[in-house]
Amino acid sequence: MSTKLIKMVKLNNLEYNPNRDPQVYRRVVGHPFRIQAFLGGSGKATVTLSCEGKTLKESTLELPGNFSYELTFKDAGVRIVTLTVKNDNQSESRDLLLDTEAHAKVG
Repeated sequence: MSTKLIKMVKLNNLEYNPNRDPQVYRRVVGHPFRIQAFLGGSGKATVTLSCEGKTLKESTLELPGNFSYELTFKDAGVRIVTLTVKNDNQSESRDLLLDTEAHAKVG
C-alpha cells in the first residue's frame, strides 16, 4: 500500500479546499499568496510548483517534510498553479486556483 505524498495543502494559512468560496483565498495585485504543503512518505522527493507552463520553484527535500513558497502576481486574473511531488516510485499533484483582483474592495 502506498502512502499519500501530499498530506495537506494550505493557501494563505487556510487548508485549501477547491469547493470553498474563492473569495476566501483571493488577493489583490502585489499581495503574496502563501502556499504550504505538508508531505508524507519516506526518502527524498522533488517538489515542483508551476503555473502557465513555467516552473516557479523546484526543491528536493526529505520526507516527511514541509514545503513553503510565496508568490505574487503583477496583474489581475485567475491562474491554476500545480503542486507536484515525486519520489522514486510515486507521483502526486494538486491544482490550486489562485484569483487576483486589480483593486481592493471598499466598504
